[in-house]
Amino acid sequence: MHHATLRGGRAVAVKVQRPGVSEQVRDDLDALASIAGRVDHSTDLGRRMRFADWVHEFRKTLLAELDYRIEAQNLDRFAEHFEQYPVLFVPSPVWDMTRTRVLTMDLVRGTKVTEISGVRRTEQSLGYLADALMRGYLDQAFVHGEIHADPHPGNLLVTEDGRMAIFDLGMVAHVPPRQRDRLLKLLFAAVDGRGEEVAGEAIAMGTRLEDFDEERYLREVGQLVSRYAAHHASRAVAAHAGTKAMSEGRLVLDLTRLGAACGLRTPPELSLLGKTLLSLESVCQALEPGLDVKRIVEEHLNQVMRARLRKSFSPAGMASEMIELQGLLRESPRKLSDLLSLLSENRLQVRMVGFEDSQLMESLQKIANRITAGVVTAALILASALLMRVETGPMLLGYPAIALVLFLTGAGLGITIVLNAMRRDHKVKPHEERGPR
Repeated sequence: MHHATLRGGRAVAVKVQRPGVSEQVRDDLDALASIAGRVDHSTDLGRRMRFADWVHEFRKTLLAELDYRIEAQNLDRFAEHFEQYPVLFVPSPVWDMTRTRVLTMDLVRGTKVTEISGVRRTEQSLGYLADALMRGYLDQAFVHGEIHADPHPGNLLVTEDGRMAIFDLGMVAHVPPRQRDRLLKLLFAAVDGRGEEVAGEAIAMGTRLEDFDEERYLREVGQLVSRYAAHHASRAVAAHAGTKAMSEGRLVLDLTRLGAACGLRTPPELSLLGKTLLSLESVCQALEPGLDVKRIVEEHLNQVMRARLRKSFSPAGMASEMIELQGLLRESPRKLSDLLSLLSENRLQVRMVGFEDSQLMESLQKIANRITAGVVTAALILASALLMRVETGPMLLGYPAIALVLFLTGAGLGITIVLNAMRRDHKVKPHEERGPR
């Protein structure tokens, strides 16, 4: 990062990408994707966690960070989203001097959050900055569907006029609306202490493997949320005593850990949300030690939920619902008539898509092949035994040649069947069942 002054006197910061960084990063990502793919195919842990998906998400965010034009767009968009929080400041990019590997933006001067002196915190309460920062990032995640993946103290400066400057917005993940809704419900249930709902939302978002232990997952998530609720009561005491209490970010990350242990693969967005919350909590505690982050999160999530309810009952929302209902009512008589016609003519058919490729059909086919091979082997051996008693045709080693050949063929087939069963019968690949999207 370099400092510069434009001809008009505007102080700017210029971010220049080192030569060859993009190519090196792409090569490293390719190597990492290859390793992740092999781990996923050859280990149980890989099949559980699906490391290739993680590398894919990491690739998207990292390659986006290498394009400084995308970061400039993020700066403009975050500044627009933070307009209702005047104490949050996002520097504006200089588009005329911004390219793929060069970013020019307003110069920000301030103090890192971790370097704020105790004297300044004593003279000036910084809790309002922590409050605005947490609420602004919650809006980004659950209202606008964007998660800043790297809000560490080095990317946050407290300016002399008492504002919080936010920059280095290259790593921003975008969350689809339906996934955003589920994340909101999960976090809202967590801060409200409803463990069963937390587990239910996590299961609905994740992918259930064949060995998924739902009973254990429900029990351990319930215990985890209960411990979180109990620790909240003593959080202020723990903060002043210098001990760590369970936080919202740690709770979300523990949900992903429990999912991996119980056979549930959680989506990458959940881990990313936990990481972001954990970083924000450390920043908030640096600004205002003993700050009740859970209260801020709970209050703001309530506001977000109320805003969504008001939006759903707005004239535009009601009109959209009425249009869908009108379409359903208009099509229902025709569809019901078609169904009754099929029933009366005995032409109603139910098709099960994907059953032909299922593990059940594969196992049944394997069993049928082995039974057939076993019957053929037994027939060859039985025929050879009967021919042994008939002394006709050429002799070989004192036995009828035809009978001896049939016996050796049957014995070879039998040994082959046994060896294949011992060598190829292994644990099947875990079945995955995705929750509704």
